Amino acid sequence: MYLQLEPLFEQSTDCLCIADYDGYFVKTNPAFVELLGYSEEELGSKPISEFIYEEDRKLTAGHRAKLKQNVPLVNFENRYVRKNGELVWLHWTSIPVEEEKLIYAIAKDVTRKKELESERISHLSQLSEVNEKLKRLNYTTSHDLRSPLNNLISMVDLIDPSKIEDTETLEILSYIRLSAEGLKTSLNSLVENNILAEKKEMVGFYATLLKVQKTIGTLIQNAGAKFEVDFSALEGVEFIPSYMESVFLNLITNSIKYARPGVPPVISIRSVWEDSGQTLIYSDNGMGFDMDKVGHLVFSLDQKFHGNKDSKGVGLYLVHSHITYLGGSISVESIVNEGTTFTIKFEPKMLLVAQG
Repeated sequence: MYLQLEPLFEQSTDCLCIADYDGYFVKTNPAFVELLGYSEEELGSKPISEFIYEEDRKLTAGHRAKLKQNVPLVNFENRYVRKNGELVWLHWTSIPVEEEKLIYAIAKDVTRKKELESERISHLSQLSEVNEKLKRLNYTTSHDLRSPLNNLISMVDLIDPSKIEDTETLEILSYIRLSAEGLKTSLNSLVENNILAEKKEMVGFYATLLKVQKTIGTLIQNAGAKFEVDFSALEGVEFIPSYMESVFLNLITNSIKYARPGVPPVISIRSVWEDSGQTLIYSDNGMGFDMDKVGHLVFSLDQKFHGNKDSKGVGLYLVHSHITYLGGSISVESIVNEGTTFTIKFEPKMLLVAQG
């Protein structure tokens, strides 16, 4: 039979071979010879097992025994040792022909695929290690910052308001305490989230917005920012509370940070329940940016578009990370000197609440 396959053997770029039931190569094609570096005579001069990498011989022998029982072999991979000592991974499909006591086989060189897979696993391992280090750093930082923060709150409490006559100073002190309390709550939440697995729960948009507005009340007041809010279509979504607060906080502070000179920020936030999913639309009237030039970089880490000295290039990266981590998506549209709109679509399986 194998004489009829001679043209295929000679021209195929895959490694083709025929082996007998005694475990010797009867015929190998030029592609196989070139890959392993042995001549056809050398390949047929000793048992096939001697060309196989020692660690794979036992497993290969088990499959060879099944072939001799007339069981085809599909999707089997093992390593061969080339004449120069290098290892090569081969992916086998083998069919026994019992009446001839021969095994017909095709082998594909998958060495590069195996190398890429090994690299991928190595990179994943490194990323996992880095992630664990970041988690520990997050926990340590969140935990250790609480002490000086508690000290700041205590110092504010030591101030006797009755001894201060200036109403503006009293108002500033109240904002300092409010901001410190908000930061303390956030740090406590971070510590708890590092100790316990972060869990989703029903998060109301309006309650989250109010909490963030109180935390950065002075910033909002100084900027003269105005809010247009409508959550009538959708009151909330199942989400991680600290993530939702971070989304609102970073979007709002960006709107204030990148407001047009002399134009107070107008921030619009509304929810929509439509066929395409449950959506939150956030827009402002700020400086905007050129979508053609930087639109593809908006959610990347360490990207800055306006040269603001307070910009760290992290805010929108965090927003994108929080949304996509929980299965949602976020897109952006912007026009220079007209403003920016972010459209957030939440993961479809999330349990949502809408007003009746």
